Amino acid sequence: MALLDVNGLKVYFHTRNGVVKAVDDVSLSVDAGKTLAIVGESGSGKSVLCYSLLDLLPKPPARIEGGVALFDGQDLLTCSKQQMRGYRGNDIAVIFQDPMTCLNPFLTIGEQLIEPLIYHRDARYGRQQARRRAIELLDEVGIAGAEARFDAYPHEFSGGMRQRVMIAMAMINEPRLLICDEPTTALDVTIQAQILRLIKNLQHTHNVAVIFISHDLGVVAGLADQILVMCAGKAMETGDAEQVFYRPESGYTKKLLAAIPEGAKSATGHARPEVPLLKIEHLKTWFGGHSAKDTIKAVDGVSFEIRQGEILGLVGESGSGKSTLGRSILRLAPVTAGQVSYAGTELTALSARQLVPWRRKMQMIFQDPYASLNPRMTVFETLAEPLLYHELADRRSVAQQVEKLMDEVGLARAYVRKYPHEFSGGQRQRIAIGRAIATKPQFIVADEPASALDVTIQAQILELILDLVDRHDLTMLFISHDLSVVRHISDRVMVMYQGKILEQNDTEPLWAEPKHSYTRQLLEAIPLADPRLERARIAAASQ
Repeated sequence: MALLDVNGLKVYFHTRNGVVKAVDDVSLSVDAGKTLAIVGESGSGKSVLCYSLLDLLPKPPARIEGGVALFDGQDLLTCSKQQMRGYRGNDIAVIFQDPMTCLNPFLTIGEQLIEPLIYHRDARYGRQQARRRAIELLDEVGIAGAEARFDAYPHEFSGGMRQRVMIAMAMINEPRLLICDEPTTALDVTIQAQILRLIKNLQHTHNVAVIFISHDLGVVAGLADQILVMCAGKAMETGDAEQVFYRPESGYTKKLLAAIPEGAKSATGHARPEVPLLKIEHLKTWFGGHSAKDTIKAVDGVSFEIRQGEILGLVGESGSGKSTLGRSILRLAPVTAGQVSYAGTELTALSARQLVPWRRKMQMIFQDPYASLNPRMTVFETLAEPLLYHELADRRSVAQQVEKLMDEVGLARAYVRKYPHEFSGGQRQRIAIGRAIATKPQFIVADEPASALDVTIQAQILELILDLVDRHDLTMLFISHDLSVVRHISDRVMVMYQGKILEQNDTEPLWAEPKHSYTRQLLEAIPLADPRLERARIAAASQ
């Protein structure tokens, strides 16, 4: 008998604009010690399905319209609030996507870890016993110096470490079912591999059933025993991992698989000039602390060139200095030492006023378009502002140019009077790209422009970037922690670690023969969208 057996679940949201069928007649089951992956694009109903099992949806507008969800024979949808409190934390735990928004910034990690032990286990644990158990689990999930870190606050941990804390918090009461809601989406490829391996090891050690929610089929290839593919609230396909990957039946599943970036960048059909547009020499960006010991060397003596018309990929883990390097080149971060030369002009020697004409030639696409777009400005105002500021249009011609920009980035002209919150993540990124190309720049820094997007939307954004680069002969520094994306889009790749460039080469030679051990480590951590190959790779890595 399955540990969890869901049949005909319907979850509808009753809004002012009508009824939204978030989950529409979906069935699933998962056995103890097994992993069910639920995959699909944002808005497909993956998280709503799982949150409805634990009564975590806002009511109203959410309403469960039908179905049963038997957990060990008990229907979770009809149990009392007291029974549900018993299931939450004790028997069923959740690892959320963003640990920073789930952890209380005012409480230490230790205080938050021992809370479920004290309140969910009928006070069988005293504070000292709970502390010992929490430190043991922090050590089990790979937190170095667990006893010392027990009294640290969330902001003192990296993203990967915070996610490990969330896993420890979820596992501390030894649940029988673990729901993982996109736990690796924002993590580097190496940290992602560590987290996936950790979840799998804990599952084997404690015989826990796992529901793993993701929008990326590639991530779940080596993890899932069963896969449920969802779209617009409906189950499009379900089956074991090999069936879904090798013999997909649904056209939607085939579309998800086709959108996984694989292989080298396609040839553009024309040669790139060898002339360097940018030359960076011994660049340093340091952030001072109270003493020399506290100084953060975000960029530490970096030198390289970017040739005109090429896409140079920049990869490395979070905190390696990638974004700071991109901002330093554009003079958006203070440069401590070194030179940035653009077409023979040394930008680091120019004042803020002297830089203004160069701003038109150099633009940036930020990682989070929602944070970088002004929420009080319409799309029209957002796109018109740089045109008017740099006197590339006047009040009479600006509307026509804005419409052309909308066409170029694939947005309907009718959307120009809407605000950022009225768009999806992919559409907002298109607006941000439109603003970046508005001034007809020669050079763009693209800082993780597709990292938070579904695999299908990511594919669209990457194709749009490649098309614009080719059409406008743009030069680009493309920053990403996703090596598959970098390989797909870049002509040349640099690997960055702790503020330094460890290796740089043309894309395919670097993939074929990485010189540095860190580069090899990054490449080996890339998840393979093939269950057999990925499981073999994981097995080899664990030996």
